[in-house]
Amino acid sequence: MSAKPLAEQPMAQDRPSRSEAEAAVRTLLRWAGDDPGREGLLDTPARVVRSYEEFFAGYGIDPVALLERTFAETEGYDEIVLLKDIRLESYCEHHMVPIIGIAHVAYLPANRVVGISKLARVVHAYAKRLQIQEKLTAQIANTIESVLQPRGVAVVIESEHQCMTTRGVHQHGASMVTSRMLGAFRDDPNTRRELMALIRSRH
Repeated sequence: MSAKPLAEQPMAQDRPSRSEAEAAVRTLLRWAGDDPGREGLLDTPARVVRSYEEFFAGYGIDPVALLERTFAETEGYDEIVLLKDIRLESYCEHHMVPIIGIAHVAYLPANRVVGISKLARVVHAYAKRLQIQEKLTAQIANTIESVLQPRGVAVVIESEHQCMTTRGVHQHGASMVTSRMLGAFRDDPNTRRELMALIRSRH
């Protein structure tokens, strides 16, 4: 996978070292009221830093590069391509707690199609960053439109925000739904209805 464009990456001199990151975790443990020197917490700073490398791996992935290999041998297929129920794990940029849900990604090919795994990878590349759901939805749709240039793109995300379930209003079971419709999915109500019927269908 390609690295992010240099302009979007943190400057090397601004990025803390691993030891500095671990020291920050120890500070938070002390602030929470615990002792980072006790046996159960001795390795916690290192574990947290390793976890953050996984949680925020999306900063090191270029979503555009994921979509650049396409296929033209489609026998003229020009109907909806939909990958639904993509497991999504992201992180709220306001509280740094998980956003857990599913994404549905669709497009109407113009001339070329892309491997379906690449659609899921684009979702994960943007999700594995600090986000708000509205921005995440738009980023996925805008990137697919820009690279594939299809006749239409649609992204629908349904998720539960831990910043609502574990703090604040403690609203368990409340889900947030966002959508981004471009091209034919925005302009043609029949195409949009067909898409939503496909998303709602369950086997």
